[in-house]
Order: sequence, then C-alpha cells, then structure tokens
Amino acid sequence: MSRIRVGVIGAGSWAVASHLPNLALDPDVEFVAVARKGNEQLQRIKDRFGFAVASEDYRDVLAAGIDVCVVASPASVHHEHVTAALDAGAHVMCEKPFTIATDEAWDLVTRADERDRQLIIAFGSNYLPMVQQAKQLMTEIGIGTLEQISIVMSSTTRELMTNTGSYPNADPDAIPEQATWTDPAISGGGYGQAQLTHALGLGLWLTDARVSSAFAYLGSPMDAPVELHDAVAFRCDGGAVGVLSGGSSHLGANGNKHALEVRAIGSAGQLQVDLERELVYIFKDGREYRADVVDGDGVIHCKGPIDALLAAARGDFTANSSPGELGARTVEALDLAYRSARTGHAETRA
Repeated sequence: MSRIRVGVIGAGSWAVASHLPNLALDPDVEFVAVARKGNEQLQRIKDRFGFAVASEDYRDVLAAGIDVCVVASPASVHHEHVTAALDAGAHVMCEKPFTIATDEAWDLVTRADERDRQLIIAFGSNYLPMVQQAKQLMTEIGIGTLEQISIVMSSTTRELMTNTGSYPNADPDAIPEQATWTDPAISGGGYGQAQLTHALGLGLWLTDARVSSAFAYLGSPMDAPVELHDAVAFRCDGGAVGVLSGGSSHLGANGNKHALEVRAIGSAGQLQVDLERELVYIFKDGREYRADVVDGDGVIHCKGPIDALLAAARGDFTANSSPGELGARTVEALDLAYRSARTGHAETRA
C-alpha cells in the first residue's frame, strides 16, 4: 500500500487529543500538512506528529497535495474548508457540527457526490460495535413504520459552555479556544451544536428519520453566553413525533461518562439503545432481540470516522456510518430548533 497523504485543517484541542493520535496508529499515514491559528501551538503540533508543512493558511495544506483531509476548524468555516478540500480531490472527514446553515450542509453533500469523494462526519458513536449491531438489527428486523422517537443526552460540558473550564481529556498542547464553543457567530449555538449534534447523528441514523418541524426551549442559567440545556419537540417526515433533550452536566473528579439514549416506537415494535448503560434492545412481534454488549462498549470515541476516512483512501471503503447526508439532516433539525427558540413558535422545514 502506498502512503496515505493526510492534511489537517483546524488542529484544535479535540483534533490533537483524538484525530491525530488515531491517524498515527496507521503505518501507512504520512502527515503532510496542518493548518491552524497560533504559530507557537502550530509548531508544537508539527514537531509532535512530524508534519512536513505547517501554516496558518489552510490553502497551504491543499497545495501540499493530499489524499484525505480532516476538517476540524470552527463550524462557521466548515463550508469553505470542506469545499476547498473536496475541490482538491481529497476524501474528507468533517468535525461536527457539520455546518451551521442548512443550505451549506446540503451543498457539501452535492459537491462530494459530484466529485465522487467520501464525506464523513465525526459521529464517533455510530461506529461503536454495539451501535453497529443496533443498526443491523434495525435493518434486518426493524420496528415497522416509525411513530415516535426520544433522544436524550447529557455530557460534561458545563464548564466549557460557561467559559470557566475545559472538558475531560482536552489536550494540553491545544487548550480549547472558548469562542469556538461559546461565540454563537462561530459555534452557531451552545449545547445543541456542541453535543446534541452527536445525539441526532445517532438517533436519525438508527431510524432513518428526517425532522420536518420543531418547537424548542433553550436554558441558559449562570448567565452563560450560550445555552446549556435544550428541550425540543419535533415532527418527522412520515408523521412520526419525537423529543430531543440534552444538558451540560457537572464535571466530576474523574470525569463523567456521557449519557446518550435513543428510544423509538414503530408500528410493529420498539428500539432502545443506551450507551451509558450499554444496552441494545429490540422488541418485535412478541420477541426480544438483544445485542452482545460488554462493559466499555458504550464509551464514545472517534476512531471509527478516522478508520473510515483511511479506508476511503485505500479504495476498500464498504459503508459510511456517518455520511454527509446524515450530517445535513442533523443541521436541519438544529436549525429548526434554534429558529424556534428565537421566534417562540414551531418552525417548519422549507
């Protein structure tokens, strides 16, 4: 196998803590070029991972000649950066939230299709073996026509969302830039954009649902610059109704395990996927189906999207568990929720 030439646009805290180490596990990876703001941190990252090129201008990454690109810049510039990477011929893994604007998200889906490039969103939970089993059960057994869905998440982002701290396992070489998370012009919002995008990426993937309308309340205690808590009621194409809720929990002494659960009821059965309690369950026609799950299977990490990106470069790509199309559906849902919070009315997809 020839070397896989990797470019990175936006080497922030999570990219340095997760994406770059996961890339480094593959012996075929060649770290070609990296871009981020801040020359001191940029040089540390260059030296640590052995990048040939390090620049504050993302265009230098593309000019270096790459096969794959990790886009982990702020969400407000994802459209610009992913477009450029696709135009350069690279397969792309994009951090969540995919974009802030719905039209930008669908535009990137179209561009990837036109260029025959894989576009992968960093929904790491979708690649966990227990979640893969859940998807297989939904495909092979199913629950009939979707009627109702509940998606619930809590995670240790309270300090991050209030500019008073970081999150567990933040890399000391790239402490999170607070504005990336708490300046709405850059982040698009608070907990919804930071975390519920993960929850939607899981729930909408398992059920193939697409949100058509939403009514939302957002909670911003502690004079937080963005919302810490979200409560959304929504309707999907086909008539199913649902709820989405999530909140910023407190950071414990040893960190806290994220809570993320999806429950769905269909015309013929029901589904439960609980990452915190490590449970995958389908009930249909009087029979129970359970996935084989062991302790630790529900711990969320983001190695799966990186592995998928490298598989695309090798030409042995089989399935995309977090495609751009799914990312666009999450952007739609969050856009409706934030619009509803501003107007005080239910908002409907155009």
